[in-house]
Order: sequence, then structure tokens, then C-alpha cells
Amino acid sequence: VAIDLGSGSTSEVRERCVTIYSTMRSSPSRHADQHGQGEVALAPASHLIGEVLRILREHHYVEEFTFVPTGRGGKYDVKLSRRINSCGVIKPRIAVPHRELERYESRFLPAQDFGLLVLSTNRGVITHQQARELKLGGRLIAYVY
Repeated sequence: VAIDLGSGSTSEVRERCVTIYSTMRSSPSRHADQHGQGEVALAPASHLIGEVLRILREHHYVEEFTFVPTGRGGKYDVKLSRRINSCGVIKPRIAVPHRELERYESRFLPAQDFGLLVLSTNRGVITHQQARELKLGGRLIAYVY
């Protein structure tokens, strides 16, 4: 199963990056799961997509992913773990100080300590838990649980 992320501005690519999992949980990935494949290819690859995949792997939403160079930006081969119940893009991008993270956790996540908010910060792409520990704010880009 291949998902073409296309090209576009940074914000368009960022949105596509975050909606990867919405797409993968739709019919192509379910079809792959039903046929024992459980893998998808995401193209074109970008650093941001890699960072989001890294976070999702660290939290066991993805089993593994590998970068495969192709002549046009490369692609990521992703092995699914079937742990995603729901995910989505947070639009508009909400700038959140670290003191207000709890407010957005209750808005986007179903329960305390269940799921992740993904933030873009001046220190890179991190989870809401890391942002709280670092006392760092950022822009919310996605949620997953």
C-alpha cells in the first residue's frame, strides 16, 4: 500500500505528515492488515515525517519504519502496530504555552495519561509530556490515541 504525500508548502507537507495515521487507519491499511501485510509506504519522505514517525515508534503506535532513497525525495516503509484508535490534525495550529497544555489534553485526548499530543517547538517535534517536563510551549499539530 503506498500513500503519495505529494509536494507543496511546508504547512501542507506538515498537515499531510500528521494525517498519515488517519490515512493508514482508513481502508488501505485495513486492507493491508486483513491480508497480513501490515505495512505502508509513505512518499515523498521529509525530515518532519521522520520525526513524527520516531515519536509514534517510541510510544508503540508504529512497530518500525525505514527510510528508502528513491530518486525523488525517498519514502518511508512503515510497519503498523494496530494501536491507533483515533488521530487527527489540529487546525488551526494552536500556539500553546506549557502552562495551558492540560487544557488541550482534556480537549483532544479521551482520558488523562492516554494518548499523545504532538507539538512543534523550537527544540523540534515533541510530545505534550516532554513539553511539560521541559516547561516548553509550542504549536499543536496532531493528536493520537
